[in-house]
Amino acid sequence: MTRSGGRAPTTGVPPTRGQTDNDLTMLLRDATLCSGEQFDLRLAGGEIAELAPAGTLSPGAGEETLDLAGYVLLAAPVEPHAHLDKALTADRVENPARDLLGAIAAWHAYREGLSVDDISERAEAATRLALAHGVTAIRTHVDVGRGIELRGIAALLRVKERLRDLVDLQIVALTYPLTGAEGIENRARLREALAMGADVAGGAPHVDPDPAGHVEACLEIASELGRPVDLHADENLRESSEDVLHLARRVADGFAFPATASHCVSLGIRDERTQAAVAEEVAAAGVSVVTLPVANLYIQGRDLPVATPRGLTAIRALVAADVTVAGGGDNIQDPFIPVGRADPLVTAQYLVVAGHLDPADAYAFVSEHARRVLGLPAVAVEAGSSADLVAVAGSSLREAIATATQQRIVFRRGRVVSRTSVETAGAR
Repeated sequence: MTRSGGRAPTTGVPPTRGQTDNDLTMLLRDATLCSGEQFDLRLAGGEIAELAPAGTLSPGAGEETLDLAGYVLLAAPVEPHAHLDKALTADRVENPARDLLGAIAAWHAYREGLSVDDISERAEAATRLALAHGVTAIRTHVDVGRGIELRGIAALLRVKERLRDLVDLQIVALTYPLTGAEGIENRARLREALAMGADVAGGAPHVDPDPAGHVEACLEIASELGRPVDLHADENLRESSEDVLHLARRVADGFAFPATASHCVSLGIRDERTQAAVAEEVAAAGVSVVTLPVANLYIQGRDLPVATPRGLTAIRALVAADVTVAGGGDNIQDPFIPVGRADPLVTAQYLVVAGHLDPADAYAFVSEHARRVLGLPAVAVEAGSSADLVAVAGSSLREAIATATQQRIVFRRGRVVSRTSVETAGAR
């Protein structure tokens, strides 16, 4: 337990030796759902086996019972865009410029001395922090390139294996440039990273001298190896930046695997007609978009002190065009942003405040939509669904987002994998 203002401890609760997820049954009593109604749930075989009005389900012989009165029960959130290889380095790496290019320069200088052990230790700590907040799946971008080579990929593959029973971890091999002399090296590194076990081909065309060529090179490699792509796209405030359009058109011309554009910041400052036209092309190509409000609010627009842009993409236009839009947390306490706690409820707060979403829609961005981006099966608080759930202290989804209390119980395939309690002591 922790007093107000302290860090709450987290506890992973493994199954009894010899047990599997299929052996476990648990009765959850008096949970509040998003509808405001109270229900009992029985978890069995890693799924929600039964759902009935509160007080109507009885525990079986020897069945564990958990009282969720005072908690709202939600489908577990998903983190669609993290940088676990960089996590928790804010006190080590200075970024005096406080902007994106300053962060990139500072990180590239620092990463040359990183070991696999250091990266994996920090990445695992950040993953466990996310797990304590309810996250049971993460897509993390991992640097590949000069100086770091493939050490980040090796480190995250280690974490993926160690935590495989707790979190689904997808690894994006992130490298740039992909054109020019250095691009030749990085294309070879990207192929090697994917051969090692990275799940997704990544890149950042907006920092390549040839953005369209970068998109083409990345999709060519992904297509050869049968992998999805997830690109850092248009992470700037230049109206001329059109990475997401290059991606959508290249996918529409023939790319058989899922494609995601993350950031898409510059689209947010275009006029409404342009936003709508681009959104229609993105939708037609089936490209998903991940908006990253926390980091982009911090790092974008620092040279524009009057009417500073928010740094979010054109959420309204993309949603209107039926594009899948998810919300991510991005960096966690590193030179790109000095704060961050790997908590999708905080991301949802920013989507409400800066993205003008209703709380329910904001939570869908960090759960249902994020699962879709990662290609994972849907999860819902209903019978037959996988029991990847989070119970948050509170009486409603709105309250859970508003407080983002760390008092949570996290379920992974029907078993408790993290439990955090918070105690507040105040003067009488």
